[in-house]
Amino acid sequence: MTYKSVLTAEETQVAIKFIKDKFQHNLARRLNLKRVTAPVFVRADSGLNDDLNGVERKVSFTARGISGQLEVVQSLAKWKRVALTKYKFRLGEGLYTDMNAIRPDEKPDRTHSVFVDQWDWEKVIDVKDRNTDYLKKTVKSIVAALDQTAKQVAKAFPTVDISVTKDVYFVTSQELEDMYPSLTPAQREQEITRQHKTVFVMQIGGLLKSGAKHDDRAPDYDDWKLNGDLLVWNDVLGEAMELSSMGIRVDADSLVYQLIAKGCDEKLKLPYHSDLVSGKLPYTIGGGIGQSRLCMFLLKKRHIGEVQVSVWPDDQLELCAEENITLL
Repeated sequence: MTYKSVLTAEETQVAIKFIKDKFQHNLARRLNLKRVTAPVFVRADSGLNDDLNGVERKVSFTARGISGQLEVVQSLAKWKRVALTKYKFRLGEGLYTDMNAIRPDEKPDRTHSVFVDQWDWEKVIDVKDRNTDYLKKTVKSIVAALDQTAKQVAKAFPTVDISVTKDVYFVTSQELEDMYPSLTPAQREQEITRQHKTVFVMQIGGLLKSGAKHDDRAPDYDDWKLNGDLLVWNDVLGEAMELSSMGIRVDADSLVYQLIAKGCDEKLKLPYHSDLVSGKLPYTIGGGIGQSRLCMFLLKKRHIGEVQVSVWPDDQLELCAEENITLL
C-alpha cells in the first residue's frame, strides 16, 4: 500500500510548531516546570556531559582562548541537576529546555537520526519520593500531557486522527524477560507494546537473572532501580516507538555502586560526581522526551525525516523515494 502523508509539507511545518508549543506548555503545567536556556557544549573535564550507553563517541572540538576540549552535549541529565541548584529551584519545582545533540554513531533509519532533539526536564524531589510509586505518577502525568496534545492536534488538523492510550502498562525489565525468555529485549518491547499500546519498561541498566542486560545505561544519572523507557505503539510503522527515557536520579550510594559496577569509579574525582557524593546536589527526577519522535507519532508520519531536517545515507534516501516519503 502506497504511503501518503495526511498533511502537506507546508502543513507539516505549521503542525510541528503547534505540537512543540502545546506539548511543552502541557508538560510544564503538569510537572510544575519552568523553561530555561541550556548549553550546546560543555567542557570535557567537567563531568557534566552524559555517556548514554557508554559507547557513543562525543563530538569534540577546541575553541580559541579556551583551554582544553569542549564536547557537544549528548543529553543534559547532569547539567540540569546542577542548574536546579544554581538557580535555587525549590522542592517540587523543575525546569525544562531544548536539547540538541549530534550522535555520529547513531545508524539513521525510520526513527533514528544523527541529529537528536528533545525536551530535557528535571525536577527537585524529596528523598522520600525516591520510589517506584512516585516514578509511575510522573510517567502518568507525561502521558496525560501527550494525550492532551494529541486532542489539540486533532482539533487543529482534522485529518490527523491519532489517539493515545492513557492507561500505561508498567513492567520491569526482569518481568519482561520472565514473560518472553526466548525473545531479545527489543523483541520483548515490541510484543508488550503491541498488546498494551502505551508501556513503561522499568529498571534498565543492571543485570537480569539471565546475566544479560535489557539495555545499557550510563551509571551516573539514572538510578537503575528507579528508571525506565516510555514506549507507544506506532500504527503507521506497525512497531513500538520509544518517546522518552527517564528516571529518578542517582543518590550518593547508587552512584558509587553503579560506577563500580561499570568499572569507572575514577569518575568520582570529577567535579559533578564529587559534588553529588558530598551532598551538594538535590534529589531529582528527570528525563528526555524526543521532539521529532513525538511529532512523527502525533502527525502519523512514516519517517523521522518528515519532521526534522538532517542528513541521510543513500539507503534511507532510496527507501523514502520508494515509499513516497517527503524528507524536510
